[in-house]
Amino acid sequence: MSLKPGEGSWTEQAQAALSEAGFRTGGGRRQVLELLGKEDCALTPLEIDRRLPRVGRATVYRSLEQLEQLELIQRVDVGGGAAGYERRDPGGHHHHHIVCRQCGRIVPFEDAGLEKAISALAKRPDFTVSNHEVILRGECAVCRRASR
Repeated sequence: MSLKPGEGSWTEQAQAALSEAGFRTGGGRRQVLELLGKEDCALTPLEIDRRLPRVGRATVYRSLEQLEQLELIQRVDVGGGAAGYERRDPGGHHHHHIVCRQCGRIVPFEDAGLEKAISALAKRPDFTVSNHEVILRGECAVCRRASR
């Protein structure tokens, strides 16, 4: 399922895609969609659960599973077996992530030089690249200060 740029918000398009795929669209799922639609970066299921106290945890996980199945969100490995999820931009715009190994904080970043290098690598004749993800791991400033 691919979303189309300029045809409504991500939330509206995702809601329509879920309906077309035969998934029920209750109030809890709608709240998950609205939250993901507002966020600029990945959220873990537990962060979503904390921010939406009136939505059951099972609804959060089921919604994420269905959205990922329809390729409306992407999974971001944040380490330690945990994952964050963020919406896929209809226009194909994306960013990469820096993840703190200590606290799990996720910081998005963009780098034109990195994108250019990835595009050059993707033109190799022996491999077709359909998408990519870059995750840098380290220690955020807060955790670095705390460990001194």
